[in-house]
Amino acid sequence: MISQKAVKIGEKFVGHAQPCYIVAEIGINHNGSLDLARQLIAVAAAAGCDAVKFQKRTVDIVYTPEELARIRESPFGETNGDLKRALEFGQREYEEIDACCKAAQIPWFASCWDSDSVDFISRFDVPCFKIASACLTDDPLLRHVRRIGKPLIVSTGMSTLEQIDHAMDLLGPQNLVLLHACSAYPASYDELNLRAIPALRQRYNLPVGYSGHETGLPSTVAAVALGACCVERHITMDRAMWGSDQAASLEPNGITRLVHDIRLIETSLGDGIKRVVEDEYPVMKKLRRAGASAVSA
Repeated sequence: MISQKAVKIGEKFVGHAQPCYIVAEIGINHNGSLDLARQLIAVAAAAGCDAVKFQKRTVDIVYTPEELARIRESPFGETNGDLKRALEFGQREYEEIDACCKAAQIPWFASCWDSDSVDFISRFDVPCFKIASACLTDDPLLRHVRRIGKPLIVSTGMSTLEQIDHAMDLLGPQNLVLLHACSAYPASYDELNLRAIPALRQRYNLPVGYSGHETGLPSTVAAVALGACCVERHITMDRAMWGSDQAASLEPNGITRLVHDIRLIETSLGDGIKRVVEDEYPVMKKLRRAGASAVSA
């Protein structure tokens, strides 16, 4: 039996009998610029997205000293630590983000990669928390974020069914939305495996959505046709910008088109009950031969 349960996230319900909940992932595509973050929030709101999402890490917890010292040239310095610290927003920036989202009337939340980041983001009235695919096997983090009591959106990229089973056992099924994902950036179309969406829905009896990292739109629209009740896509002002996630992101016209196409698909899916619709009767009268089956339509 497939559940029709829904999870309340802010003012909206996310579930298989509800409109698709569309999340514009800003992530770290702001490149440390608050002005760029504001622009991306405005793009998401104008496109009709339901929420925007950021990423939050406590750099010295998530990364080892050796990893932070690793040579990695970027616009921010010569080490990986220079890059990671430059991409992290603090209290002042998130207060600005919170105010900007309220003004644009679009909710925001974040993927938190460590417990300190969960505590930091929980100071704001976010409607939910996101568990990134990379964090699905981090049991202490899962326990900590569950104690906050907010709904969870959980991505399953780079994870086996056994790992997902374990995470679901630990988290429990309440107030939880699962997302199918392929964590290649960008992902090739032959790696997306969209049929996993109904399979996960059947296996876990939970609302299941899709987090896409491909370059185009059709596969994400197809995910909705296959039953994805939530869609998350990265957004950017320009896919040629510097940054590891930019190439797998949608530009303003792309996210606008995606929202339009998803809403069109939702209208097209209907209720599954075969019937003759009103606009077919004139055509039927014109084209059906006299003496054809008189069984009532």
